[in-house]
Amino acid sequence: QVQLVESGGGLVHPGGSLRLSCVASGTSMGNMAWYRQVPGKQRDLVAGITSGGLTNYGDSVQGRFTISRDNAKNTIYLQMNSLEPEDTAVYYCAATRRRFTSARLGIQNYDYWGQGTQVTVSS
Repeated sequence: QVQLVESGGGLVHPGGSLRLSCVASGTSMGNMAWYRQVPGKQRDLVAGITSGGLTNYGDSVQGRFTISRDNAKNTIYLQMNSLEPEDTAVYYCAATRRRFTSARLGIQNYDYWGQGTQVTVSS
């Protein structure tokens, strides 16, 4: 059974940092990504990563967030720095077993999703 489990969310002040983790179990993963969603809006890409480590970022997080992965642990991370209130959302881990040469994937290419972890940026 394939499962994605996120951790690391919480409440942080503006300008602070958080690190999210997502562990995949049941199979080794190819492309993986982080998405986020606020109530009433669509789920937006935060960052994606190939199995080889190529990355792609959403415009609003470029330069502040860093996605990385440890293939031996079947885990991806999202280091979030200089957090802003606008970053408040539920963050979801997404994955597919397929290996693409690009990290720029549409949301429809991800087959597995985590349950989400809340990130709240507030003073």
